Amino acid sequence: MGVITVVTSGKGGVGKSTVAAGVGAALARRRRRVLLIDGDAGLSCLDLMLGVAEEKVFDIADVICGAAAPAQAIYQCPWQEGLFLLPAPAQVEDIASPEVMRHLVPALARYYDHVLVDCPAGLGRGFESAAATASRALVVSTPDPVCLRNSSKAGLALAQHGIAQTRLVVNRFSGAEFVRQNVFHNLDEAIDMAGIRLIAVIPQDFALAAAAANGQAPAPRGKGVMALERLAARLEGEQVPLASLSKF
Repeated sequence: MGVITVVTSGKGGVGKSTVAAGVGAALARRRRRVLLIDGDAGLSCLDLMLGVAEEKVFDIADVICGAAAPAQAIYQCPWQEGLFLLPAPAQVEDIASPEVMRHLVPALARYYDHVLVDCPAGLGRGFESAAATASRALVVSTPDPVCLRNSSKAGLALAQHGIAQTRLVVNRFSGAEFVRQNVFHNLDEAIDMAGIRLIAVIPQDFALAAAAANGQAPAPRGKGVMALERLAARLEGEQVPLASLSKF
């Protein structure tokens, strides 16, 4: 059965879904079958990022109510072989309960190497459902005090769900901006505020964000893509050192 990872954040606007889509694509480039489950009901965006919005007919709510078989609601990303999406429902009222997710997600995970559940930001009902079946978690944060403090709260909530393997992804990092803000002396201080072990630093990459917004494949050698490639390798147990932050 595939490894189930929840991708979450303490607050919105940190690029969580871009990270989920990017690391999913990076894992697929490693010849893995990867399923992204969009858990952000009402505000879903992964169908746009993966280029399946026009093709989409069914979503996870249709699977749960029996209106569609899982195969009918899972869509192949057109620009990345091996990457698939189960879209979120259009209505918040249709969020799957934790009990339903505990049955559905492991059943789907039998057919994939990785399942990534993109969680809505914050710690509400959507978080409870998305975290219900995961064995590990990625908490995405930008390197500012508000996001990092909320990431700490998300880490505590994940621990209460029994998810011990929680790692921090610092997203949209710019060395020049980090220094200009003059809030932390170094990145270690920022990580300490989150209280979560670091797994990756993803640099600010406007080309990566633009590709995601347009449902297109990102440039293969872009700095954001390369950082996501390193993150994917770490998720598969490889010892990959962090890139020098001076390059960001």
